Amino acid sequence: MKLTDSNLDIASIKKCVFDGETIEIDREVYAKIDSCFDFLKRFSKDRVIYGINTGFGPMAQWRVDDRHLADLQYNIIRSHATGAGQPLEDGYVKAAMLARIGTFLQGKSGIHRELVDLLVAFVNRGIYPFIPRHGSVGASGDLVQLAHIALTLIGEGKVHYGGAWRETAQVLAENRLKPIGIHIREGLSATNGTSVMTGIAAMNQLYAEQLLHWSVLHAVWMNEIAASYDDWMSPALNACRRHEGQQVMAQRMRELSKGSRRLVKREHVLYNKERNGDEVFEKKVQAYYSLRCTPQILGPIYDTFQCAHRIIDEELTSACDNPIVDPIEENVLHGGNFHGDYISLEEDKVKIATVRLTMMAERQLNYLFHDRINNILPPFLNMGVLGLNYGMQACQFTATSTTAESQTLAMPNYVHSIPNNNDNQDIVSMGTNSALLCRQVIDNAYQVMAIHTIALAQATDCLEIAEELAPATRVIYNKVRELCPKFVEDTPFYEDIARVEEFLRI
Repeated sequence: MKLTDSNLDIASIKKCVFDGETIEIDREVYAKIDSCFDFLKRFSKDRVIYGINTGFGPMAQWRVDDRHLADLQYNIIRSHATGAGQPLEDGYVKAAMLARIGTFLQGKSGIHRELVDLLVAFVNRGIYPFIPRHGSVGASGDLVQLAHIALTLIGEGKVHYGGAWRETAQVLAENRLKPIGIHIREGLSATNGTSVMTGIAAMNQLYAEQLLHWSVLHAVWMNEIAASYDDWMSPALNACRRHEGQQVMAQRMRELSKGSRRLVKREHVLYNKERNGDEVFEKKVQAYYSLRCTPQILGPIYDTFQCAHRIIDEELTSACDNPIVDPIEENVLHGGNFHGDYISLEEDKVKIATVRLTMMAERQLNYLFHDRINNILPPFLNMGVLGLNYGMQACQFTATSTTAESQTLAMPNYVHSIPNNNDNQDIVSMGTNSALLCRQVIDNAYQVMAIHTIALAQATDCLEIAEELAPATRVIYNKVRELCPKFVEDTPFYEDIARVEEFLRI
């Protein structure tokens, strides 16, 4: 994949992280990077420029002697590699490195091209810097986590390579790679910006959108099991509400339900004049909200995800460090492009929407398990001897507790600014924390969704309706049954849940 200054996006992240595509940099972009570097080299002589010949943060009031300028760049890397906690997994680290490359490709950082070259080599050769989860307040971006990446770029620290944690210097030598040099401001540029939170957010987005796909399919499958009237997803009904998301969700549901022999036409039953004399209807006139309100519930989730997708794509091709070097206008501009508010707010929104999606799955699961609500299925989908066997009763405990944890985590993190850095950073984004909390909620959602998927297959077998399902839901039923056979006797479920969860992920 050839990267320019405008084509890195979430789709590119997916190709690199999940499909293993390698990257190369367009020659014209290298020309921009070189031009910016050459300009800064000329411009920085005899001028005071933050982070080149001054200290960092509150220390910016101190001029640094020319003989210590290289040490200054090394010092910000080493002093800020202070993260704590478990390391990010390889996929998230790769996404963060790609996001950092995206910033440098804008040609606004004044860095030497070898910084880009080494990051590209890390991405293509599967060299993953150790990045602890904790440390960033989201302004000046991800200083701590990016410092851990930068530490490996200067040949120090450790990397995950070939499935093992290794000393960076050894891995560089094996791959015939050299650490970057310090030319002007490589230390500051490598550590300053939103790339870690953006990389995590891009990965979150891919997983969240996959969850939404399953939620739509499950909505159809649920209504097939309940033999619902189909007007809840009709074009006429949903067009009356002008929100794009609701109409998109209803349209997808109509497409997925094509060929189903389980959904009922209201006009064939309740609008049939021969049935007008009935006083009590055996079949519910309207299904529970968790079944018939799915376009209205998933619609705003779709809209939220669409907005987040756009914002993350924009951030991936933004110059997010400071100062910004402008060789066209021949100026160096000081500001706050490293501030992570855009990502922080979107990740909170994605997190809240994902919690809502999880809540709907949990309520649908309750419908399947609660025989006095559905009136068609045995308690807890128990196909054994009631009292002796327990079906999926305990699976609900896991789904309910996991959903409850996500509800607690739904509190917005974007508003939790705490001043620090001698009050230089007096309002911060907490963007990386927002992205990590969002990731936890997404992981929880997959666990609940896995249990829900197993329950849908079991309910289908309880009613013996597999042949009546729409082709789209029948395909998933068949796949689930390959991973998790129909059960009558009590059985441990934890391995089945794990297998189905892996299947549901990208």
